[in-house]
Amino acid sequence: MLAIRNIGALPLVPPGPVPGRRMREVEILRDAALLTRDGRMTWIGSDRDLVLPPACPVLDAAGGCVIPGLIDCHTHVVFAGTREHEFVMRIEGRSYAQIAESGGGIRVTVDAVRQATEDQLVELARPRLRRMLSHGVTTVEIKSGYGLTVEDELKMLRAGRRLGLELPTEIVTTYLAAHTTPREFADRPDAYLDAVLADDVLATIRDERLAEFCDVFCERTAFDLPRSRRVLETGKRYGLRPKLHADQITQMGATRLAAEVGAISADHLEHVDDEALALMYRAGVIAVLLPACSFFLGVPQAPARRILDADVPVALATDCNPGSSMVESLPLTLTIACTQMRMTPVEALVATTANAAAALGRQDRLGAMRVGMQADLVLLDVPSVERWLYEPGRSAVRAVIKSGEIVAGA
Repeated sequence: MLAIRNIGALPLVPPGPVPGRRMREVEILRDAALLTRDGRMTWIGSDRDLVLPPACPVLDAAGGCVIPGLIDCHTHVVFAGTREHEFVMRIEGRSYAQIAESGGGIRVTVDAVRQATEDQLVELARPRLRRMLSHGVTTVEIKSGYGLTVEDELKMLRAGRRLGLELPTEIVTTYLAAHTTPREFADRPDAYLDAVLADDVLATIRDERLAEFCDVFCERTAFDLPRSRRVLETGKRYGLRPKLHADQITQMGATRLAAEVGAISADHLEHVDDEALALMYRAGVIAVLLPACSFFLGVPQAPARRILDADVPVALATDCNPGSSMVESLPLTLTIACTQMRMTPVEALVATTANAAAALGRQDRLGAMRVGMQADLVLLDVPSVERWLYEPGRSAVRAVIKSGEIVAGA
C-alpha cells in the first residue's frame, strides 16, 4: 500500500493504443493524489478528497508531476563490446559501407557476443538497465540478434530472461535472429534461416518462454520481403507475435508487410509512405519511432507529424545498441522527438507509456493512469511534462515505483 499526495500535475494517460491525432488530448489533473494497493492503482483524485487508509505510507510529491512508468519498447541492451572507433569514423565522414569494409559494423558486436558467456552478458547489461530504471523506465524490450548462431541467439534470450528475474524492471524479449546474415552464411541467407527457424529451435523458445515476439530486419542490406515474410509467418506458428525493422534505409514495402502479417509494430519508418501508413492504420499496427538512432547517426528523422496525422498510434523508444544508438536515456530520446520530430511533450509521454505498452501487448495493465492499472509510476521533481522535456541533460526523477513498490530514488 502506498499513497502519493501533493501532486502538482497528474496526466491522465488513457490506455493504449491511442490514435495519432488524439495523443495530445490528455487531461491533466492538478493538485492530485493517488492510492495503490497490491500493486495496482486503487484511487485517483483531488488531494483534498484523499482519505488515507490506516498506517498507509505516504510519498509527498511536493508539487511535482507523476507519470506512468516509462516503457522502452525497442532496445538491444544485451550485447558485448563497444564501437566508439566507428563513432569517430562517422564524424570524419566514413560511410556505413566503408566502416564495414574496414572490419567494423555489426560483425564487431557479433564477435564479442559470441565470445561472451551468458553470465558475462548479464553482467554487462545489468548496469545499463539500472541506469534506465533511474530515468524512470520500468519496462524494457530486449532483442537478440547479435549472436547469429542458434546457440548464441538462445544465449542472448536467456540472458534477457535472467535480467527480468533479478531486476525490478519488467523485461520483454524478442527473437531477432534475422538481424542480418552472418559471414559463415555469406550469399546463403536461406540456409541461415533454415537453421534459426528450425522446428526444434522455435519449440525451445516457445517451451522455455524465451521470447514473446519475432522480429526481422527487412531491408535490402538484410532480408528481402519474401524472406522477411517467411521469418514472421514461421514465428507466428510458434506463438511469436511479429515485429519488423521497417523502412529504415529504403522504402521496399516492409510496412506493407507489417500490415499483411498482422504485426504488432513496425519500427523505424524513416522512409514510410502514405499508402503504407493507411494500411498500418487499418491493420492496427503501432508505429515505433526511434529518434535517438537518427540523432546518433546524423540522418533525417522519421516523419512523425505525417504519421500522427494519419492517425496511426505512435510509440517512441531508444533503440539502445552499440552501433547506431548508444543512448540509454528515454527522457533524452523524448526531447529529441520534441525538438527534431516536432512532437509535443504530451504526445511524447503517450508514446512511451500507453502506446509503448500496446507495442508490447501490455496495454491491459501498463502505460495508463487509471484505477485498476498496475502501479508503475514515476515521480518527477518538475511541475509539468513540458518542464521535464524542456530540461534535457539532468535527471528530474525523484522516485520510481514498480507494482506499487519504490524501486529507485526517494
